[in-house]
Amino acid sequence: MATAKAILTALLLSLFVLQFVQAHEIMTNVDGGRRSLLQKIDCQGKCAYRCHLSSRPNLCNRACGTCCARCNCVPPGTAGNEDVCPCYAHLTTHGGRHKCP
Repeated sequence: MATAKAILTALLLSLFVLQFVQAHEIMTNVDGGRRSLLQKIDCQGKCAYRCHLSSRPNLCNRACGTCCARCNCVPPGTAGNEDVCPCYAHLTTHGGRHKCP
């Protein structure tokens, strides 16, 4: 009887640890951030800020919106800072040029 309780306790403890590890993986972003992968950012607002100084803001917003939807990330500022969001930085067009502004 005592061994059955010990086995049951060990099994429950193992399941708890496994659940904790899985929850931690979900909460850890690909970039190493602590943001939930299920939580979407405000792409329209972030892209509007990133593209507001562009000479072609409509084209910039469209490309940025596509990249943001795929990566769930937009680098801060109006240009550069792509090291913050590697997915955003590595998307390319069919011609091999950077897709994301």
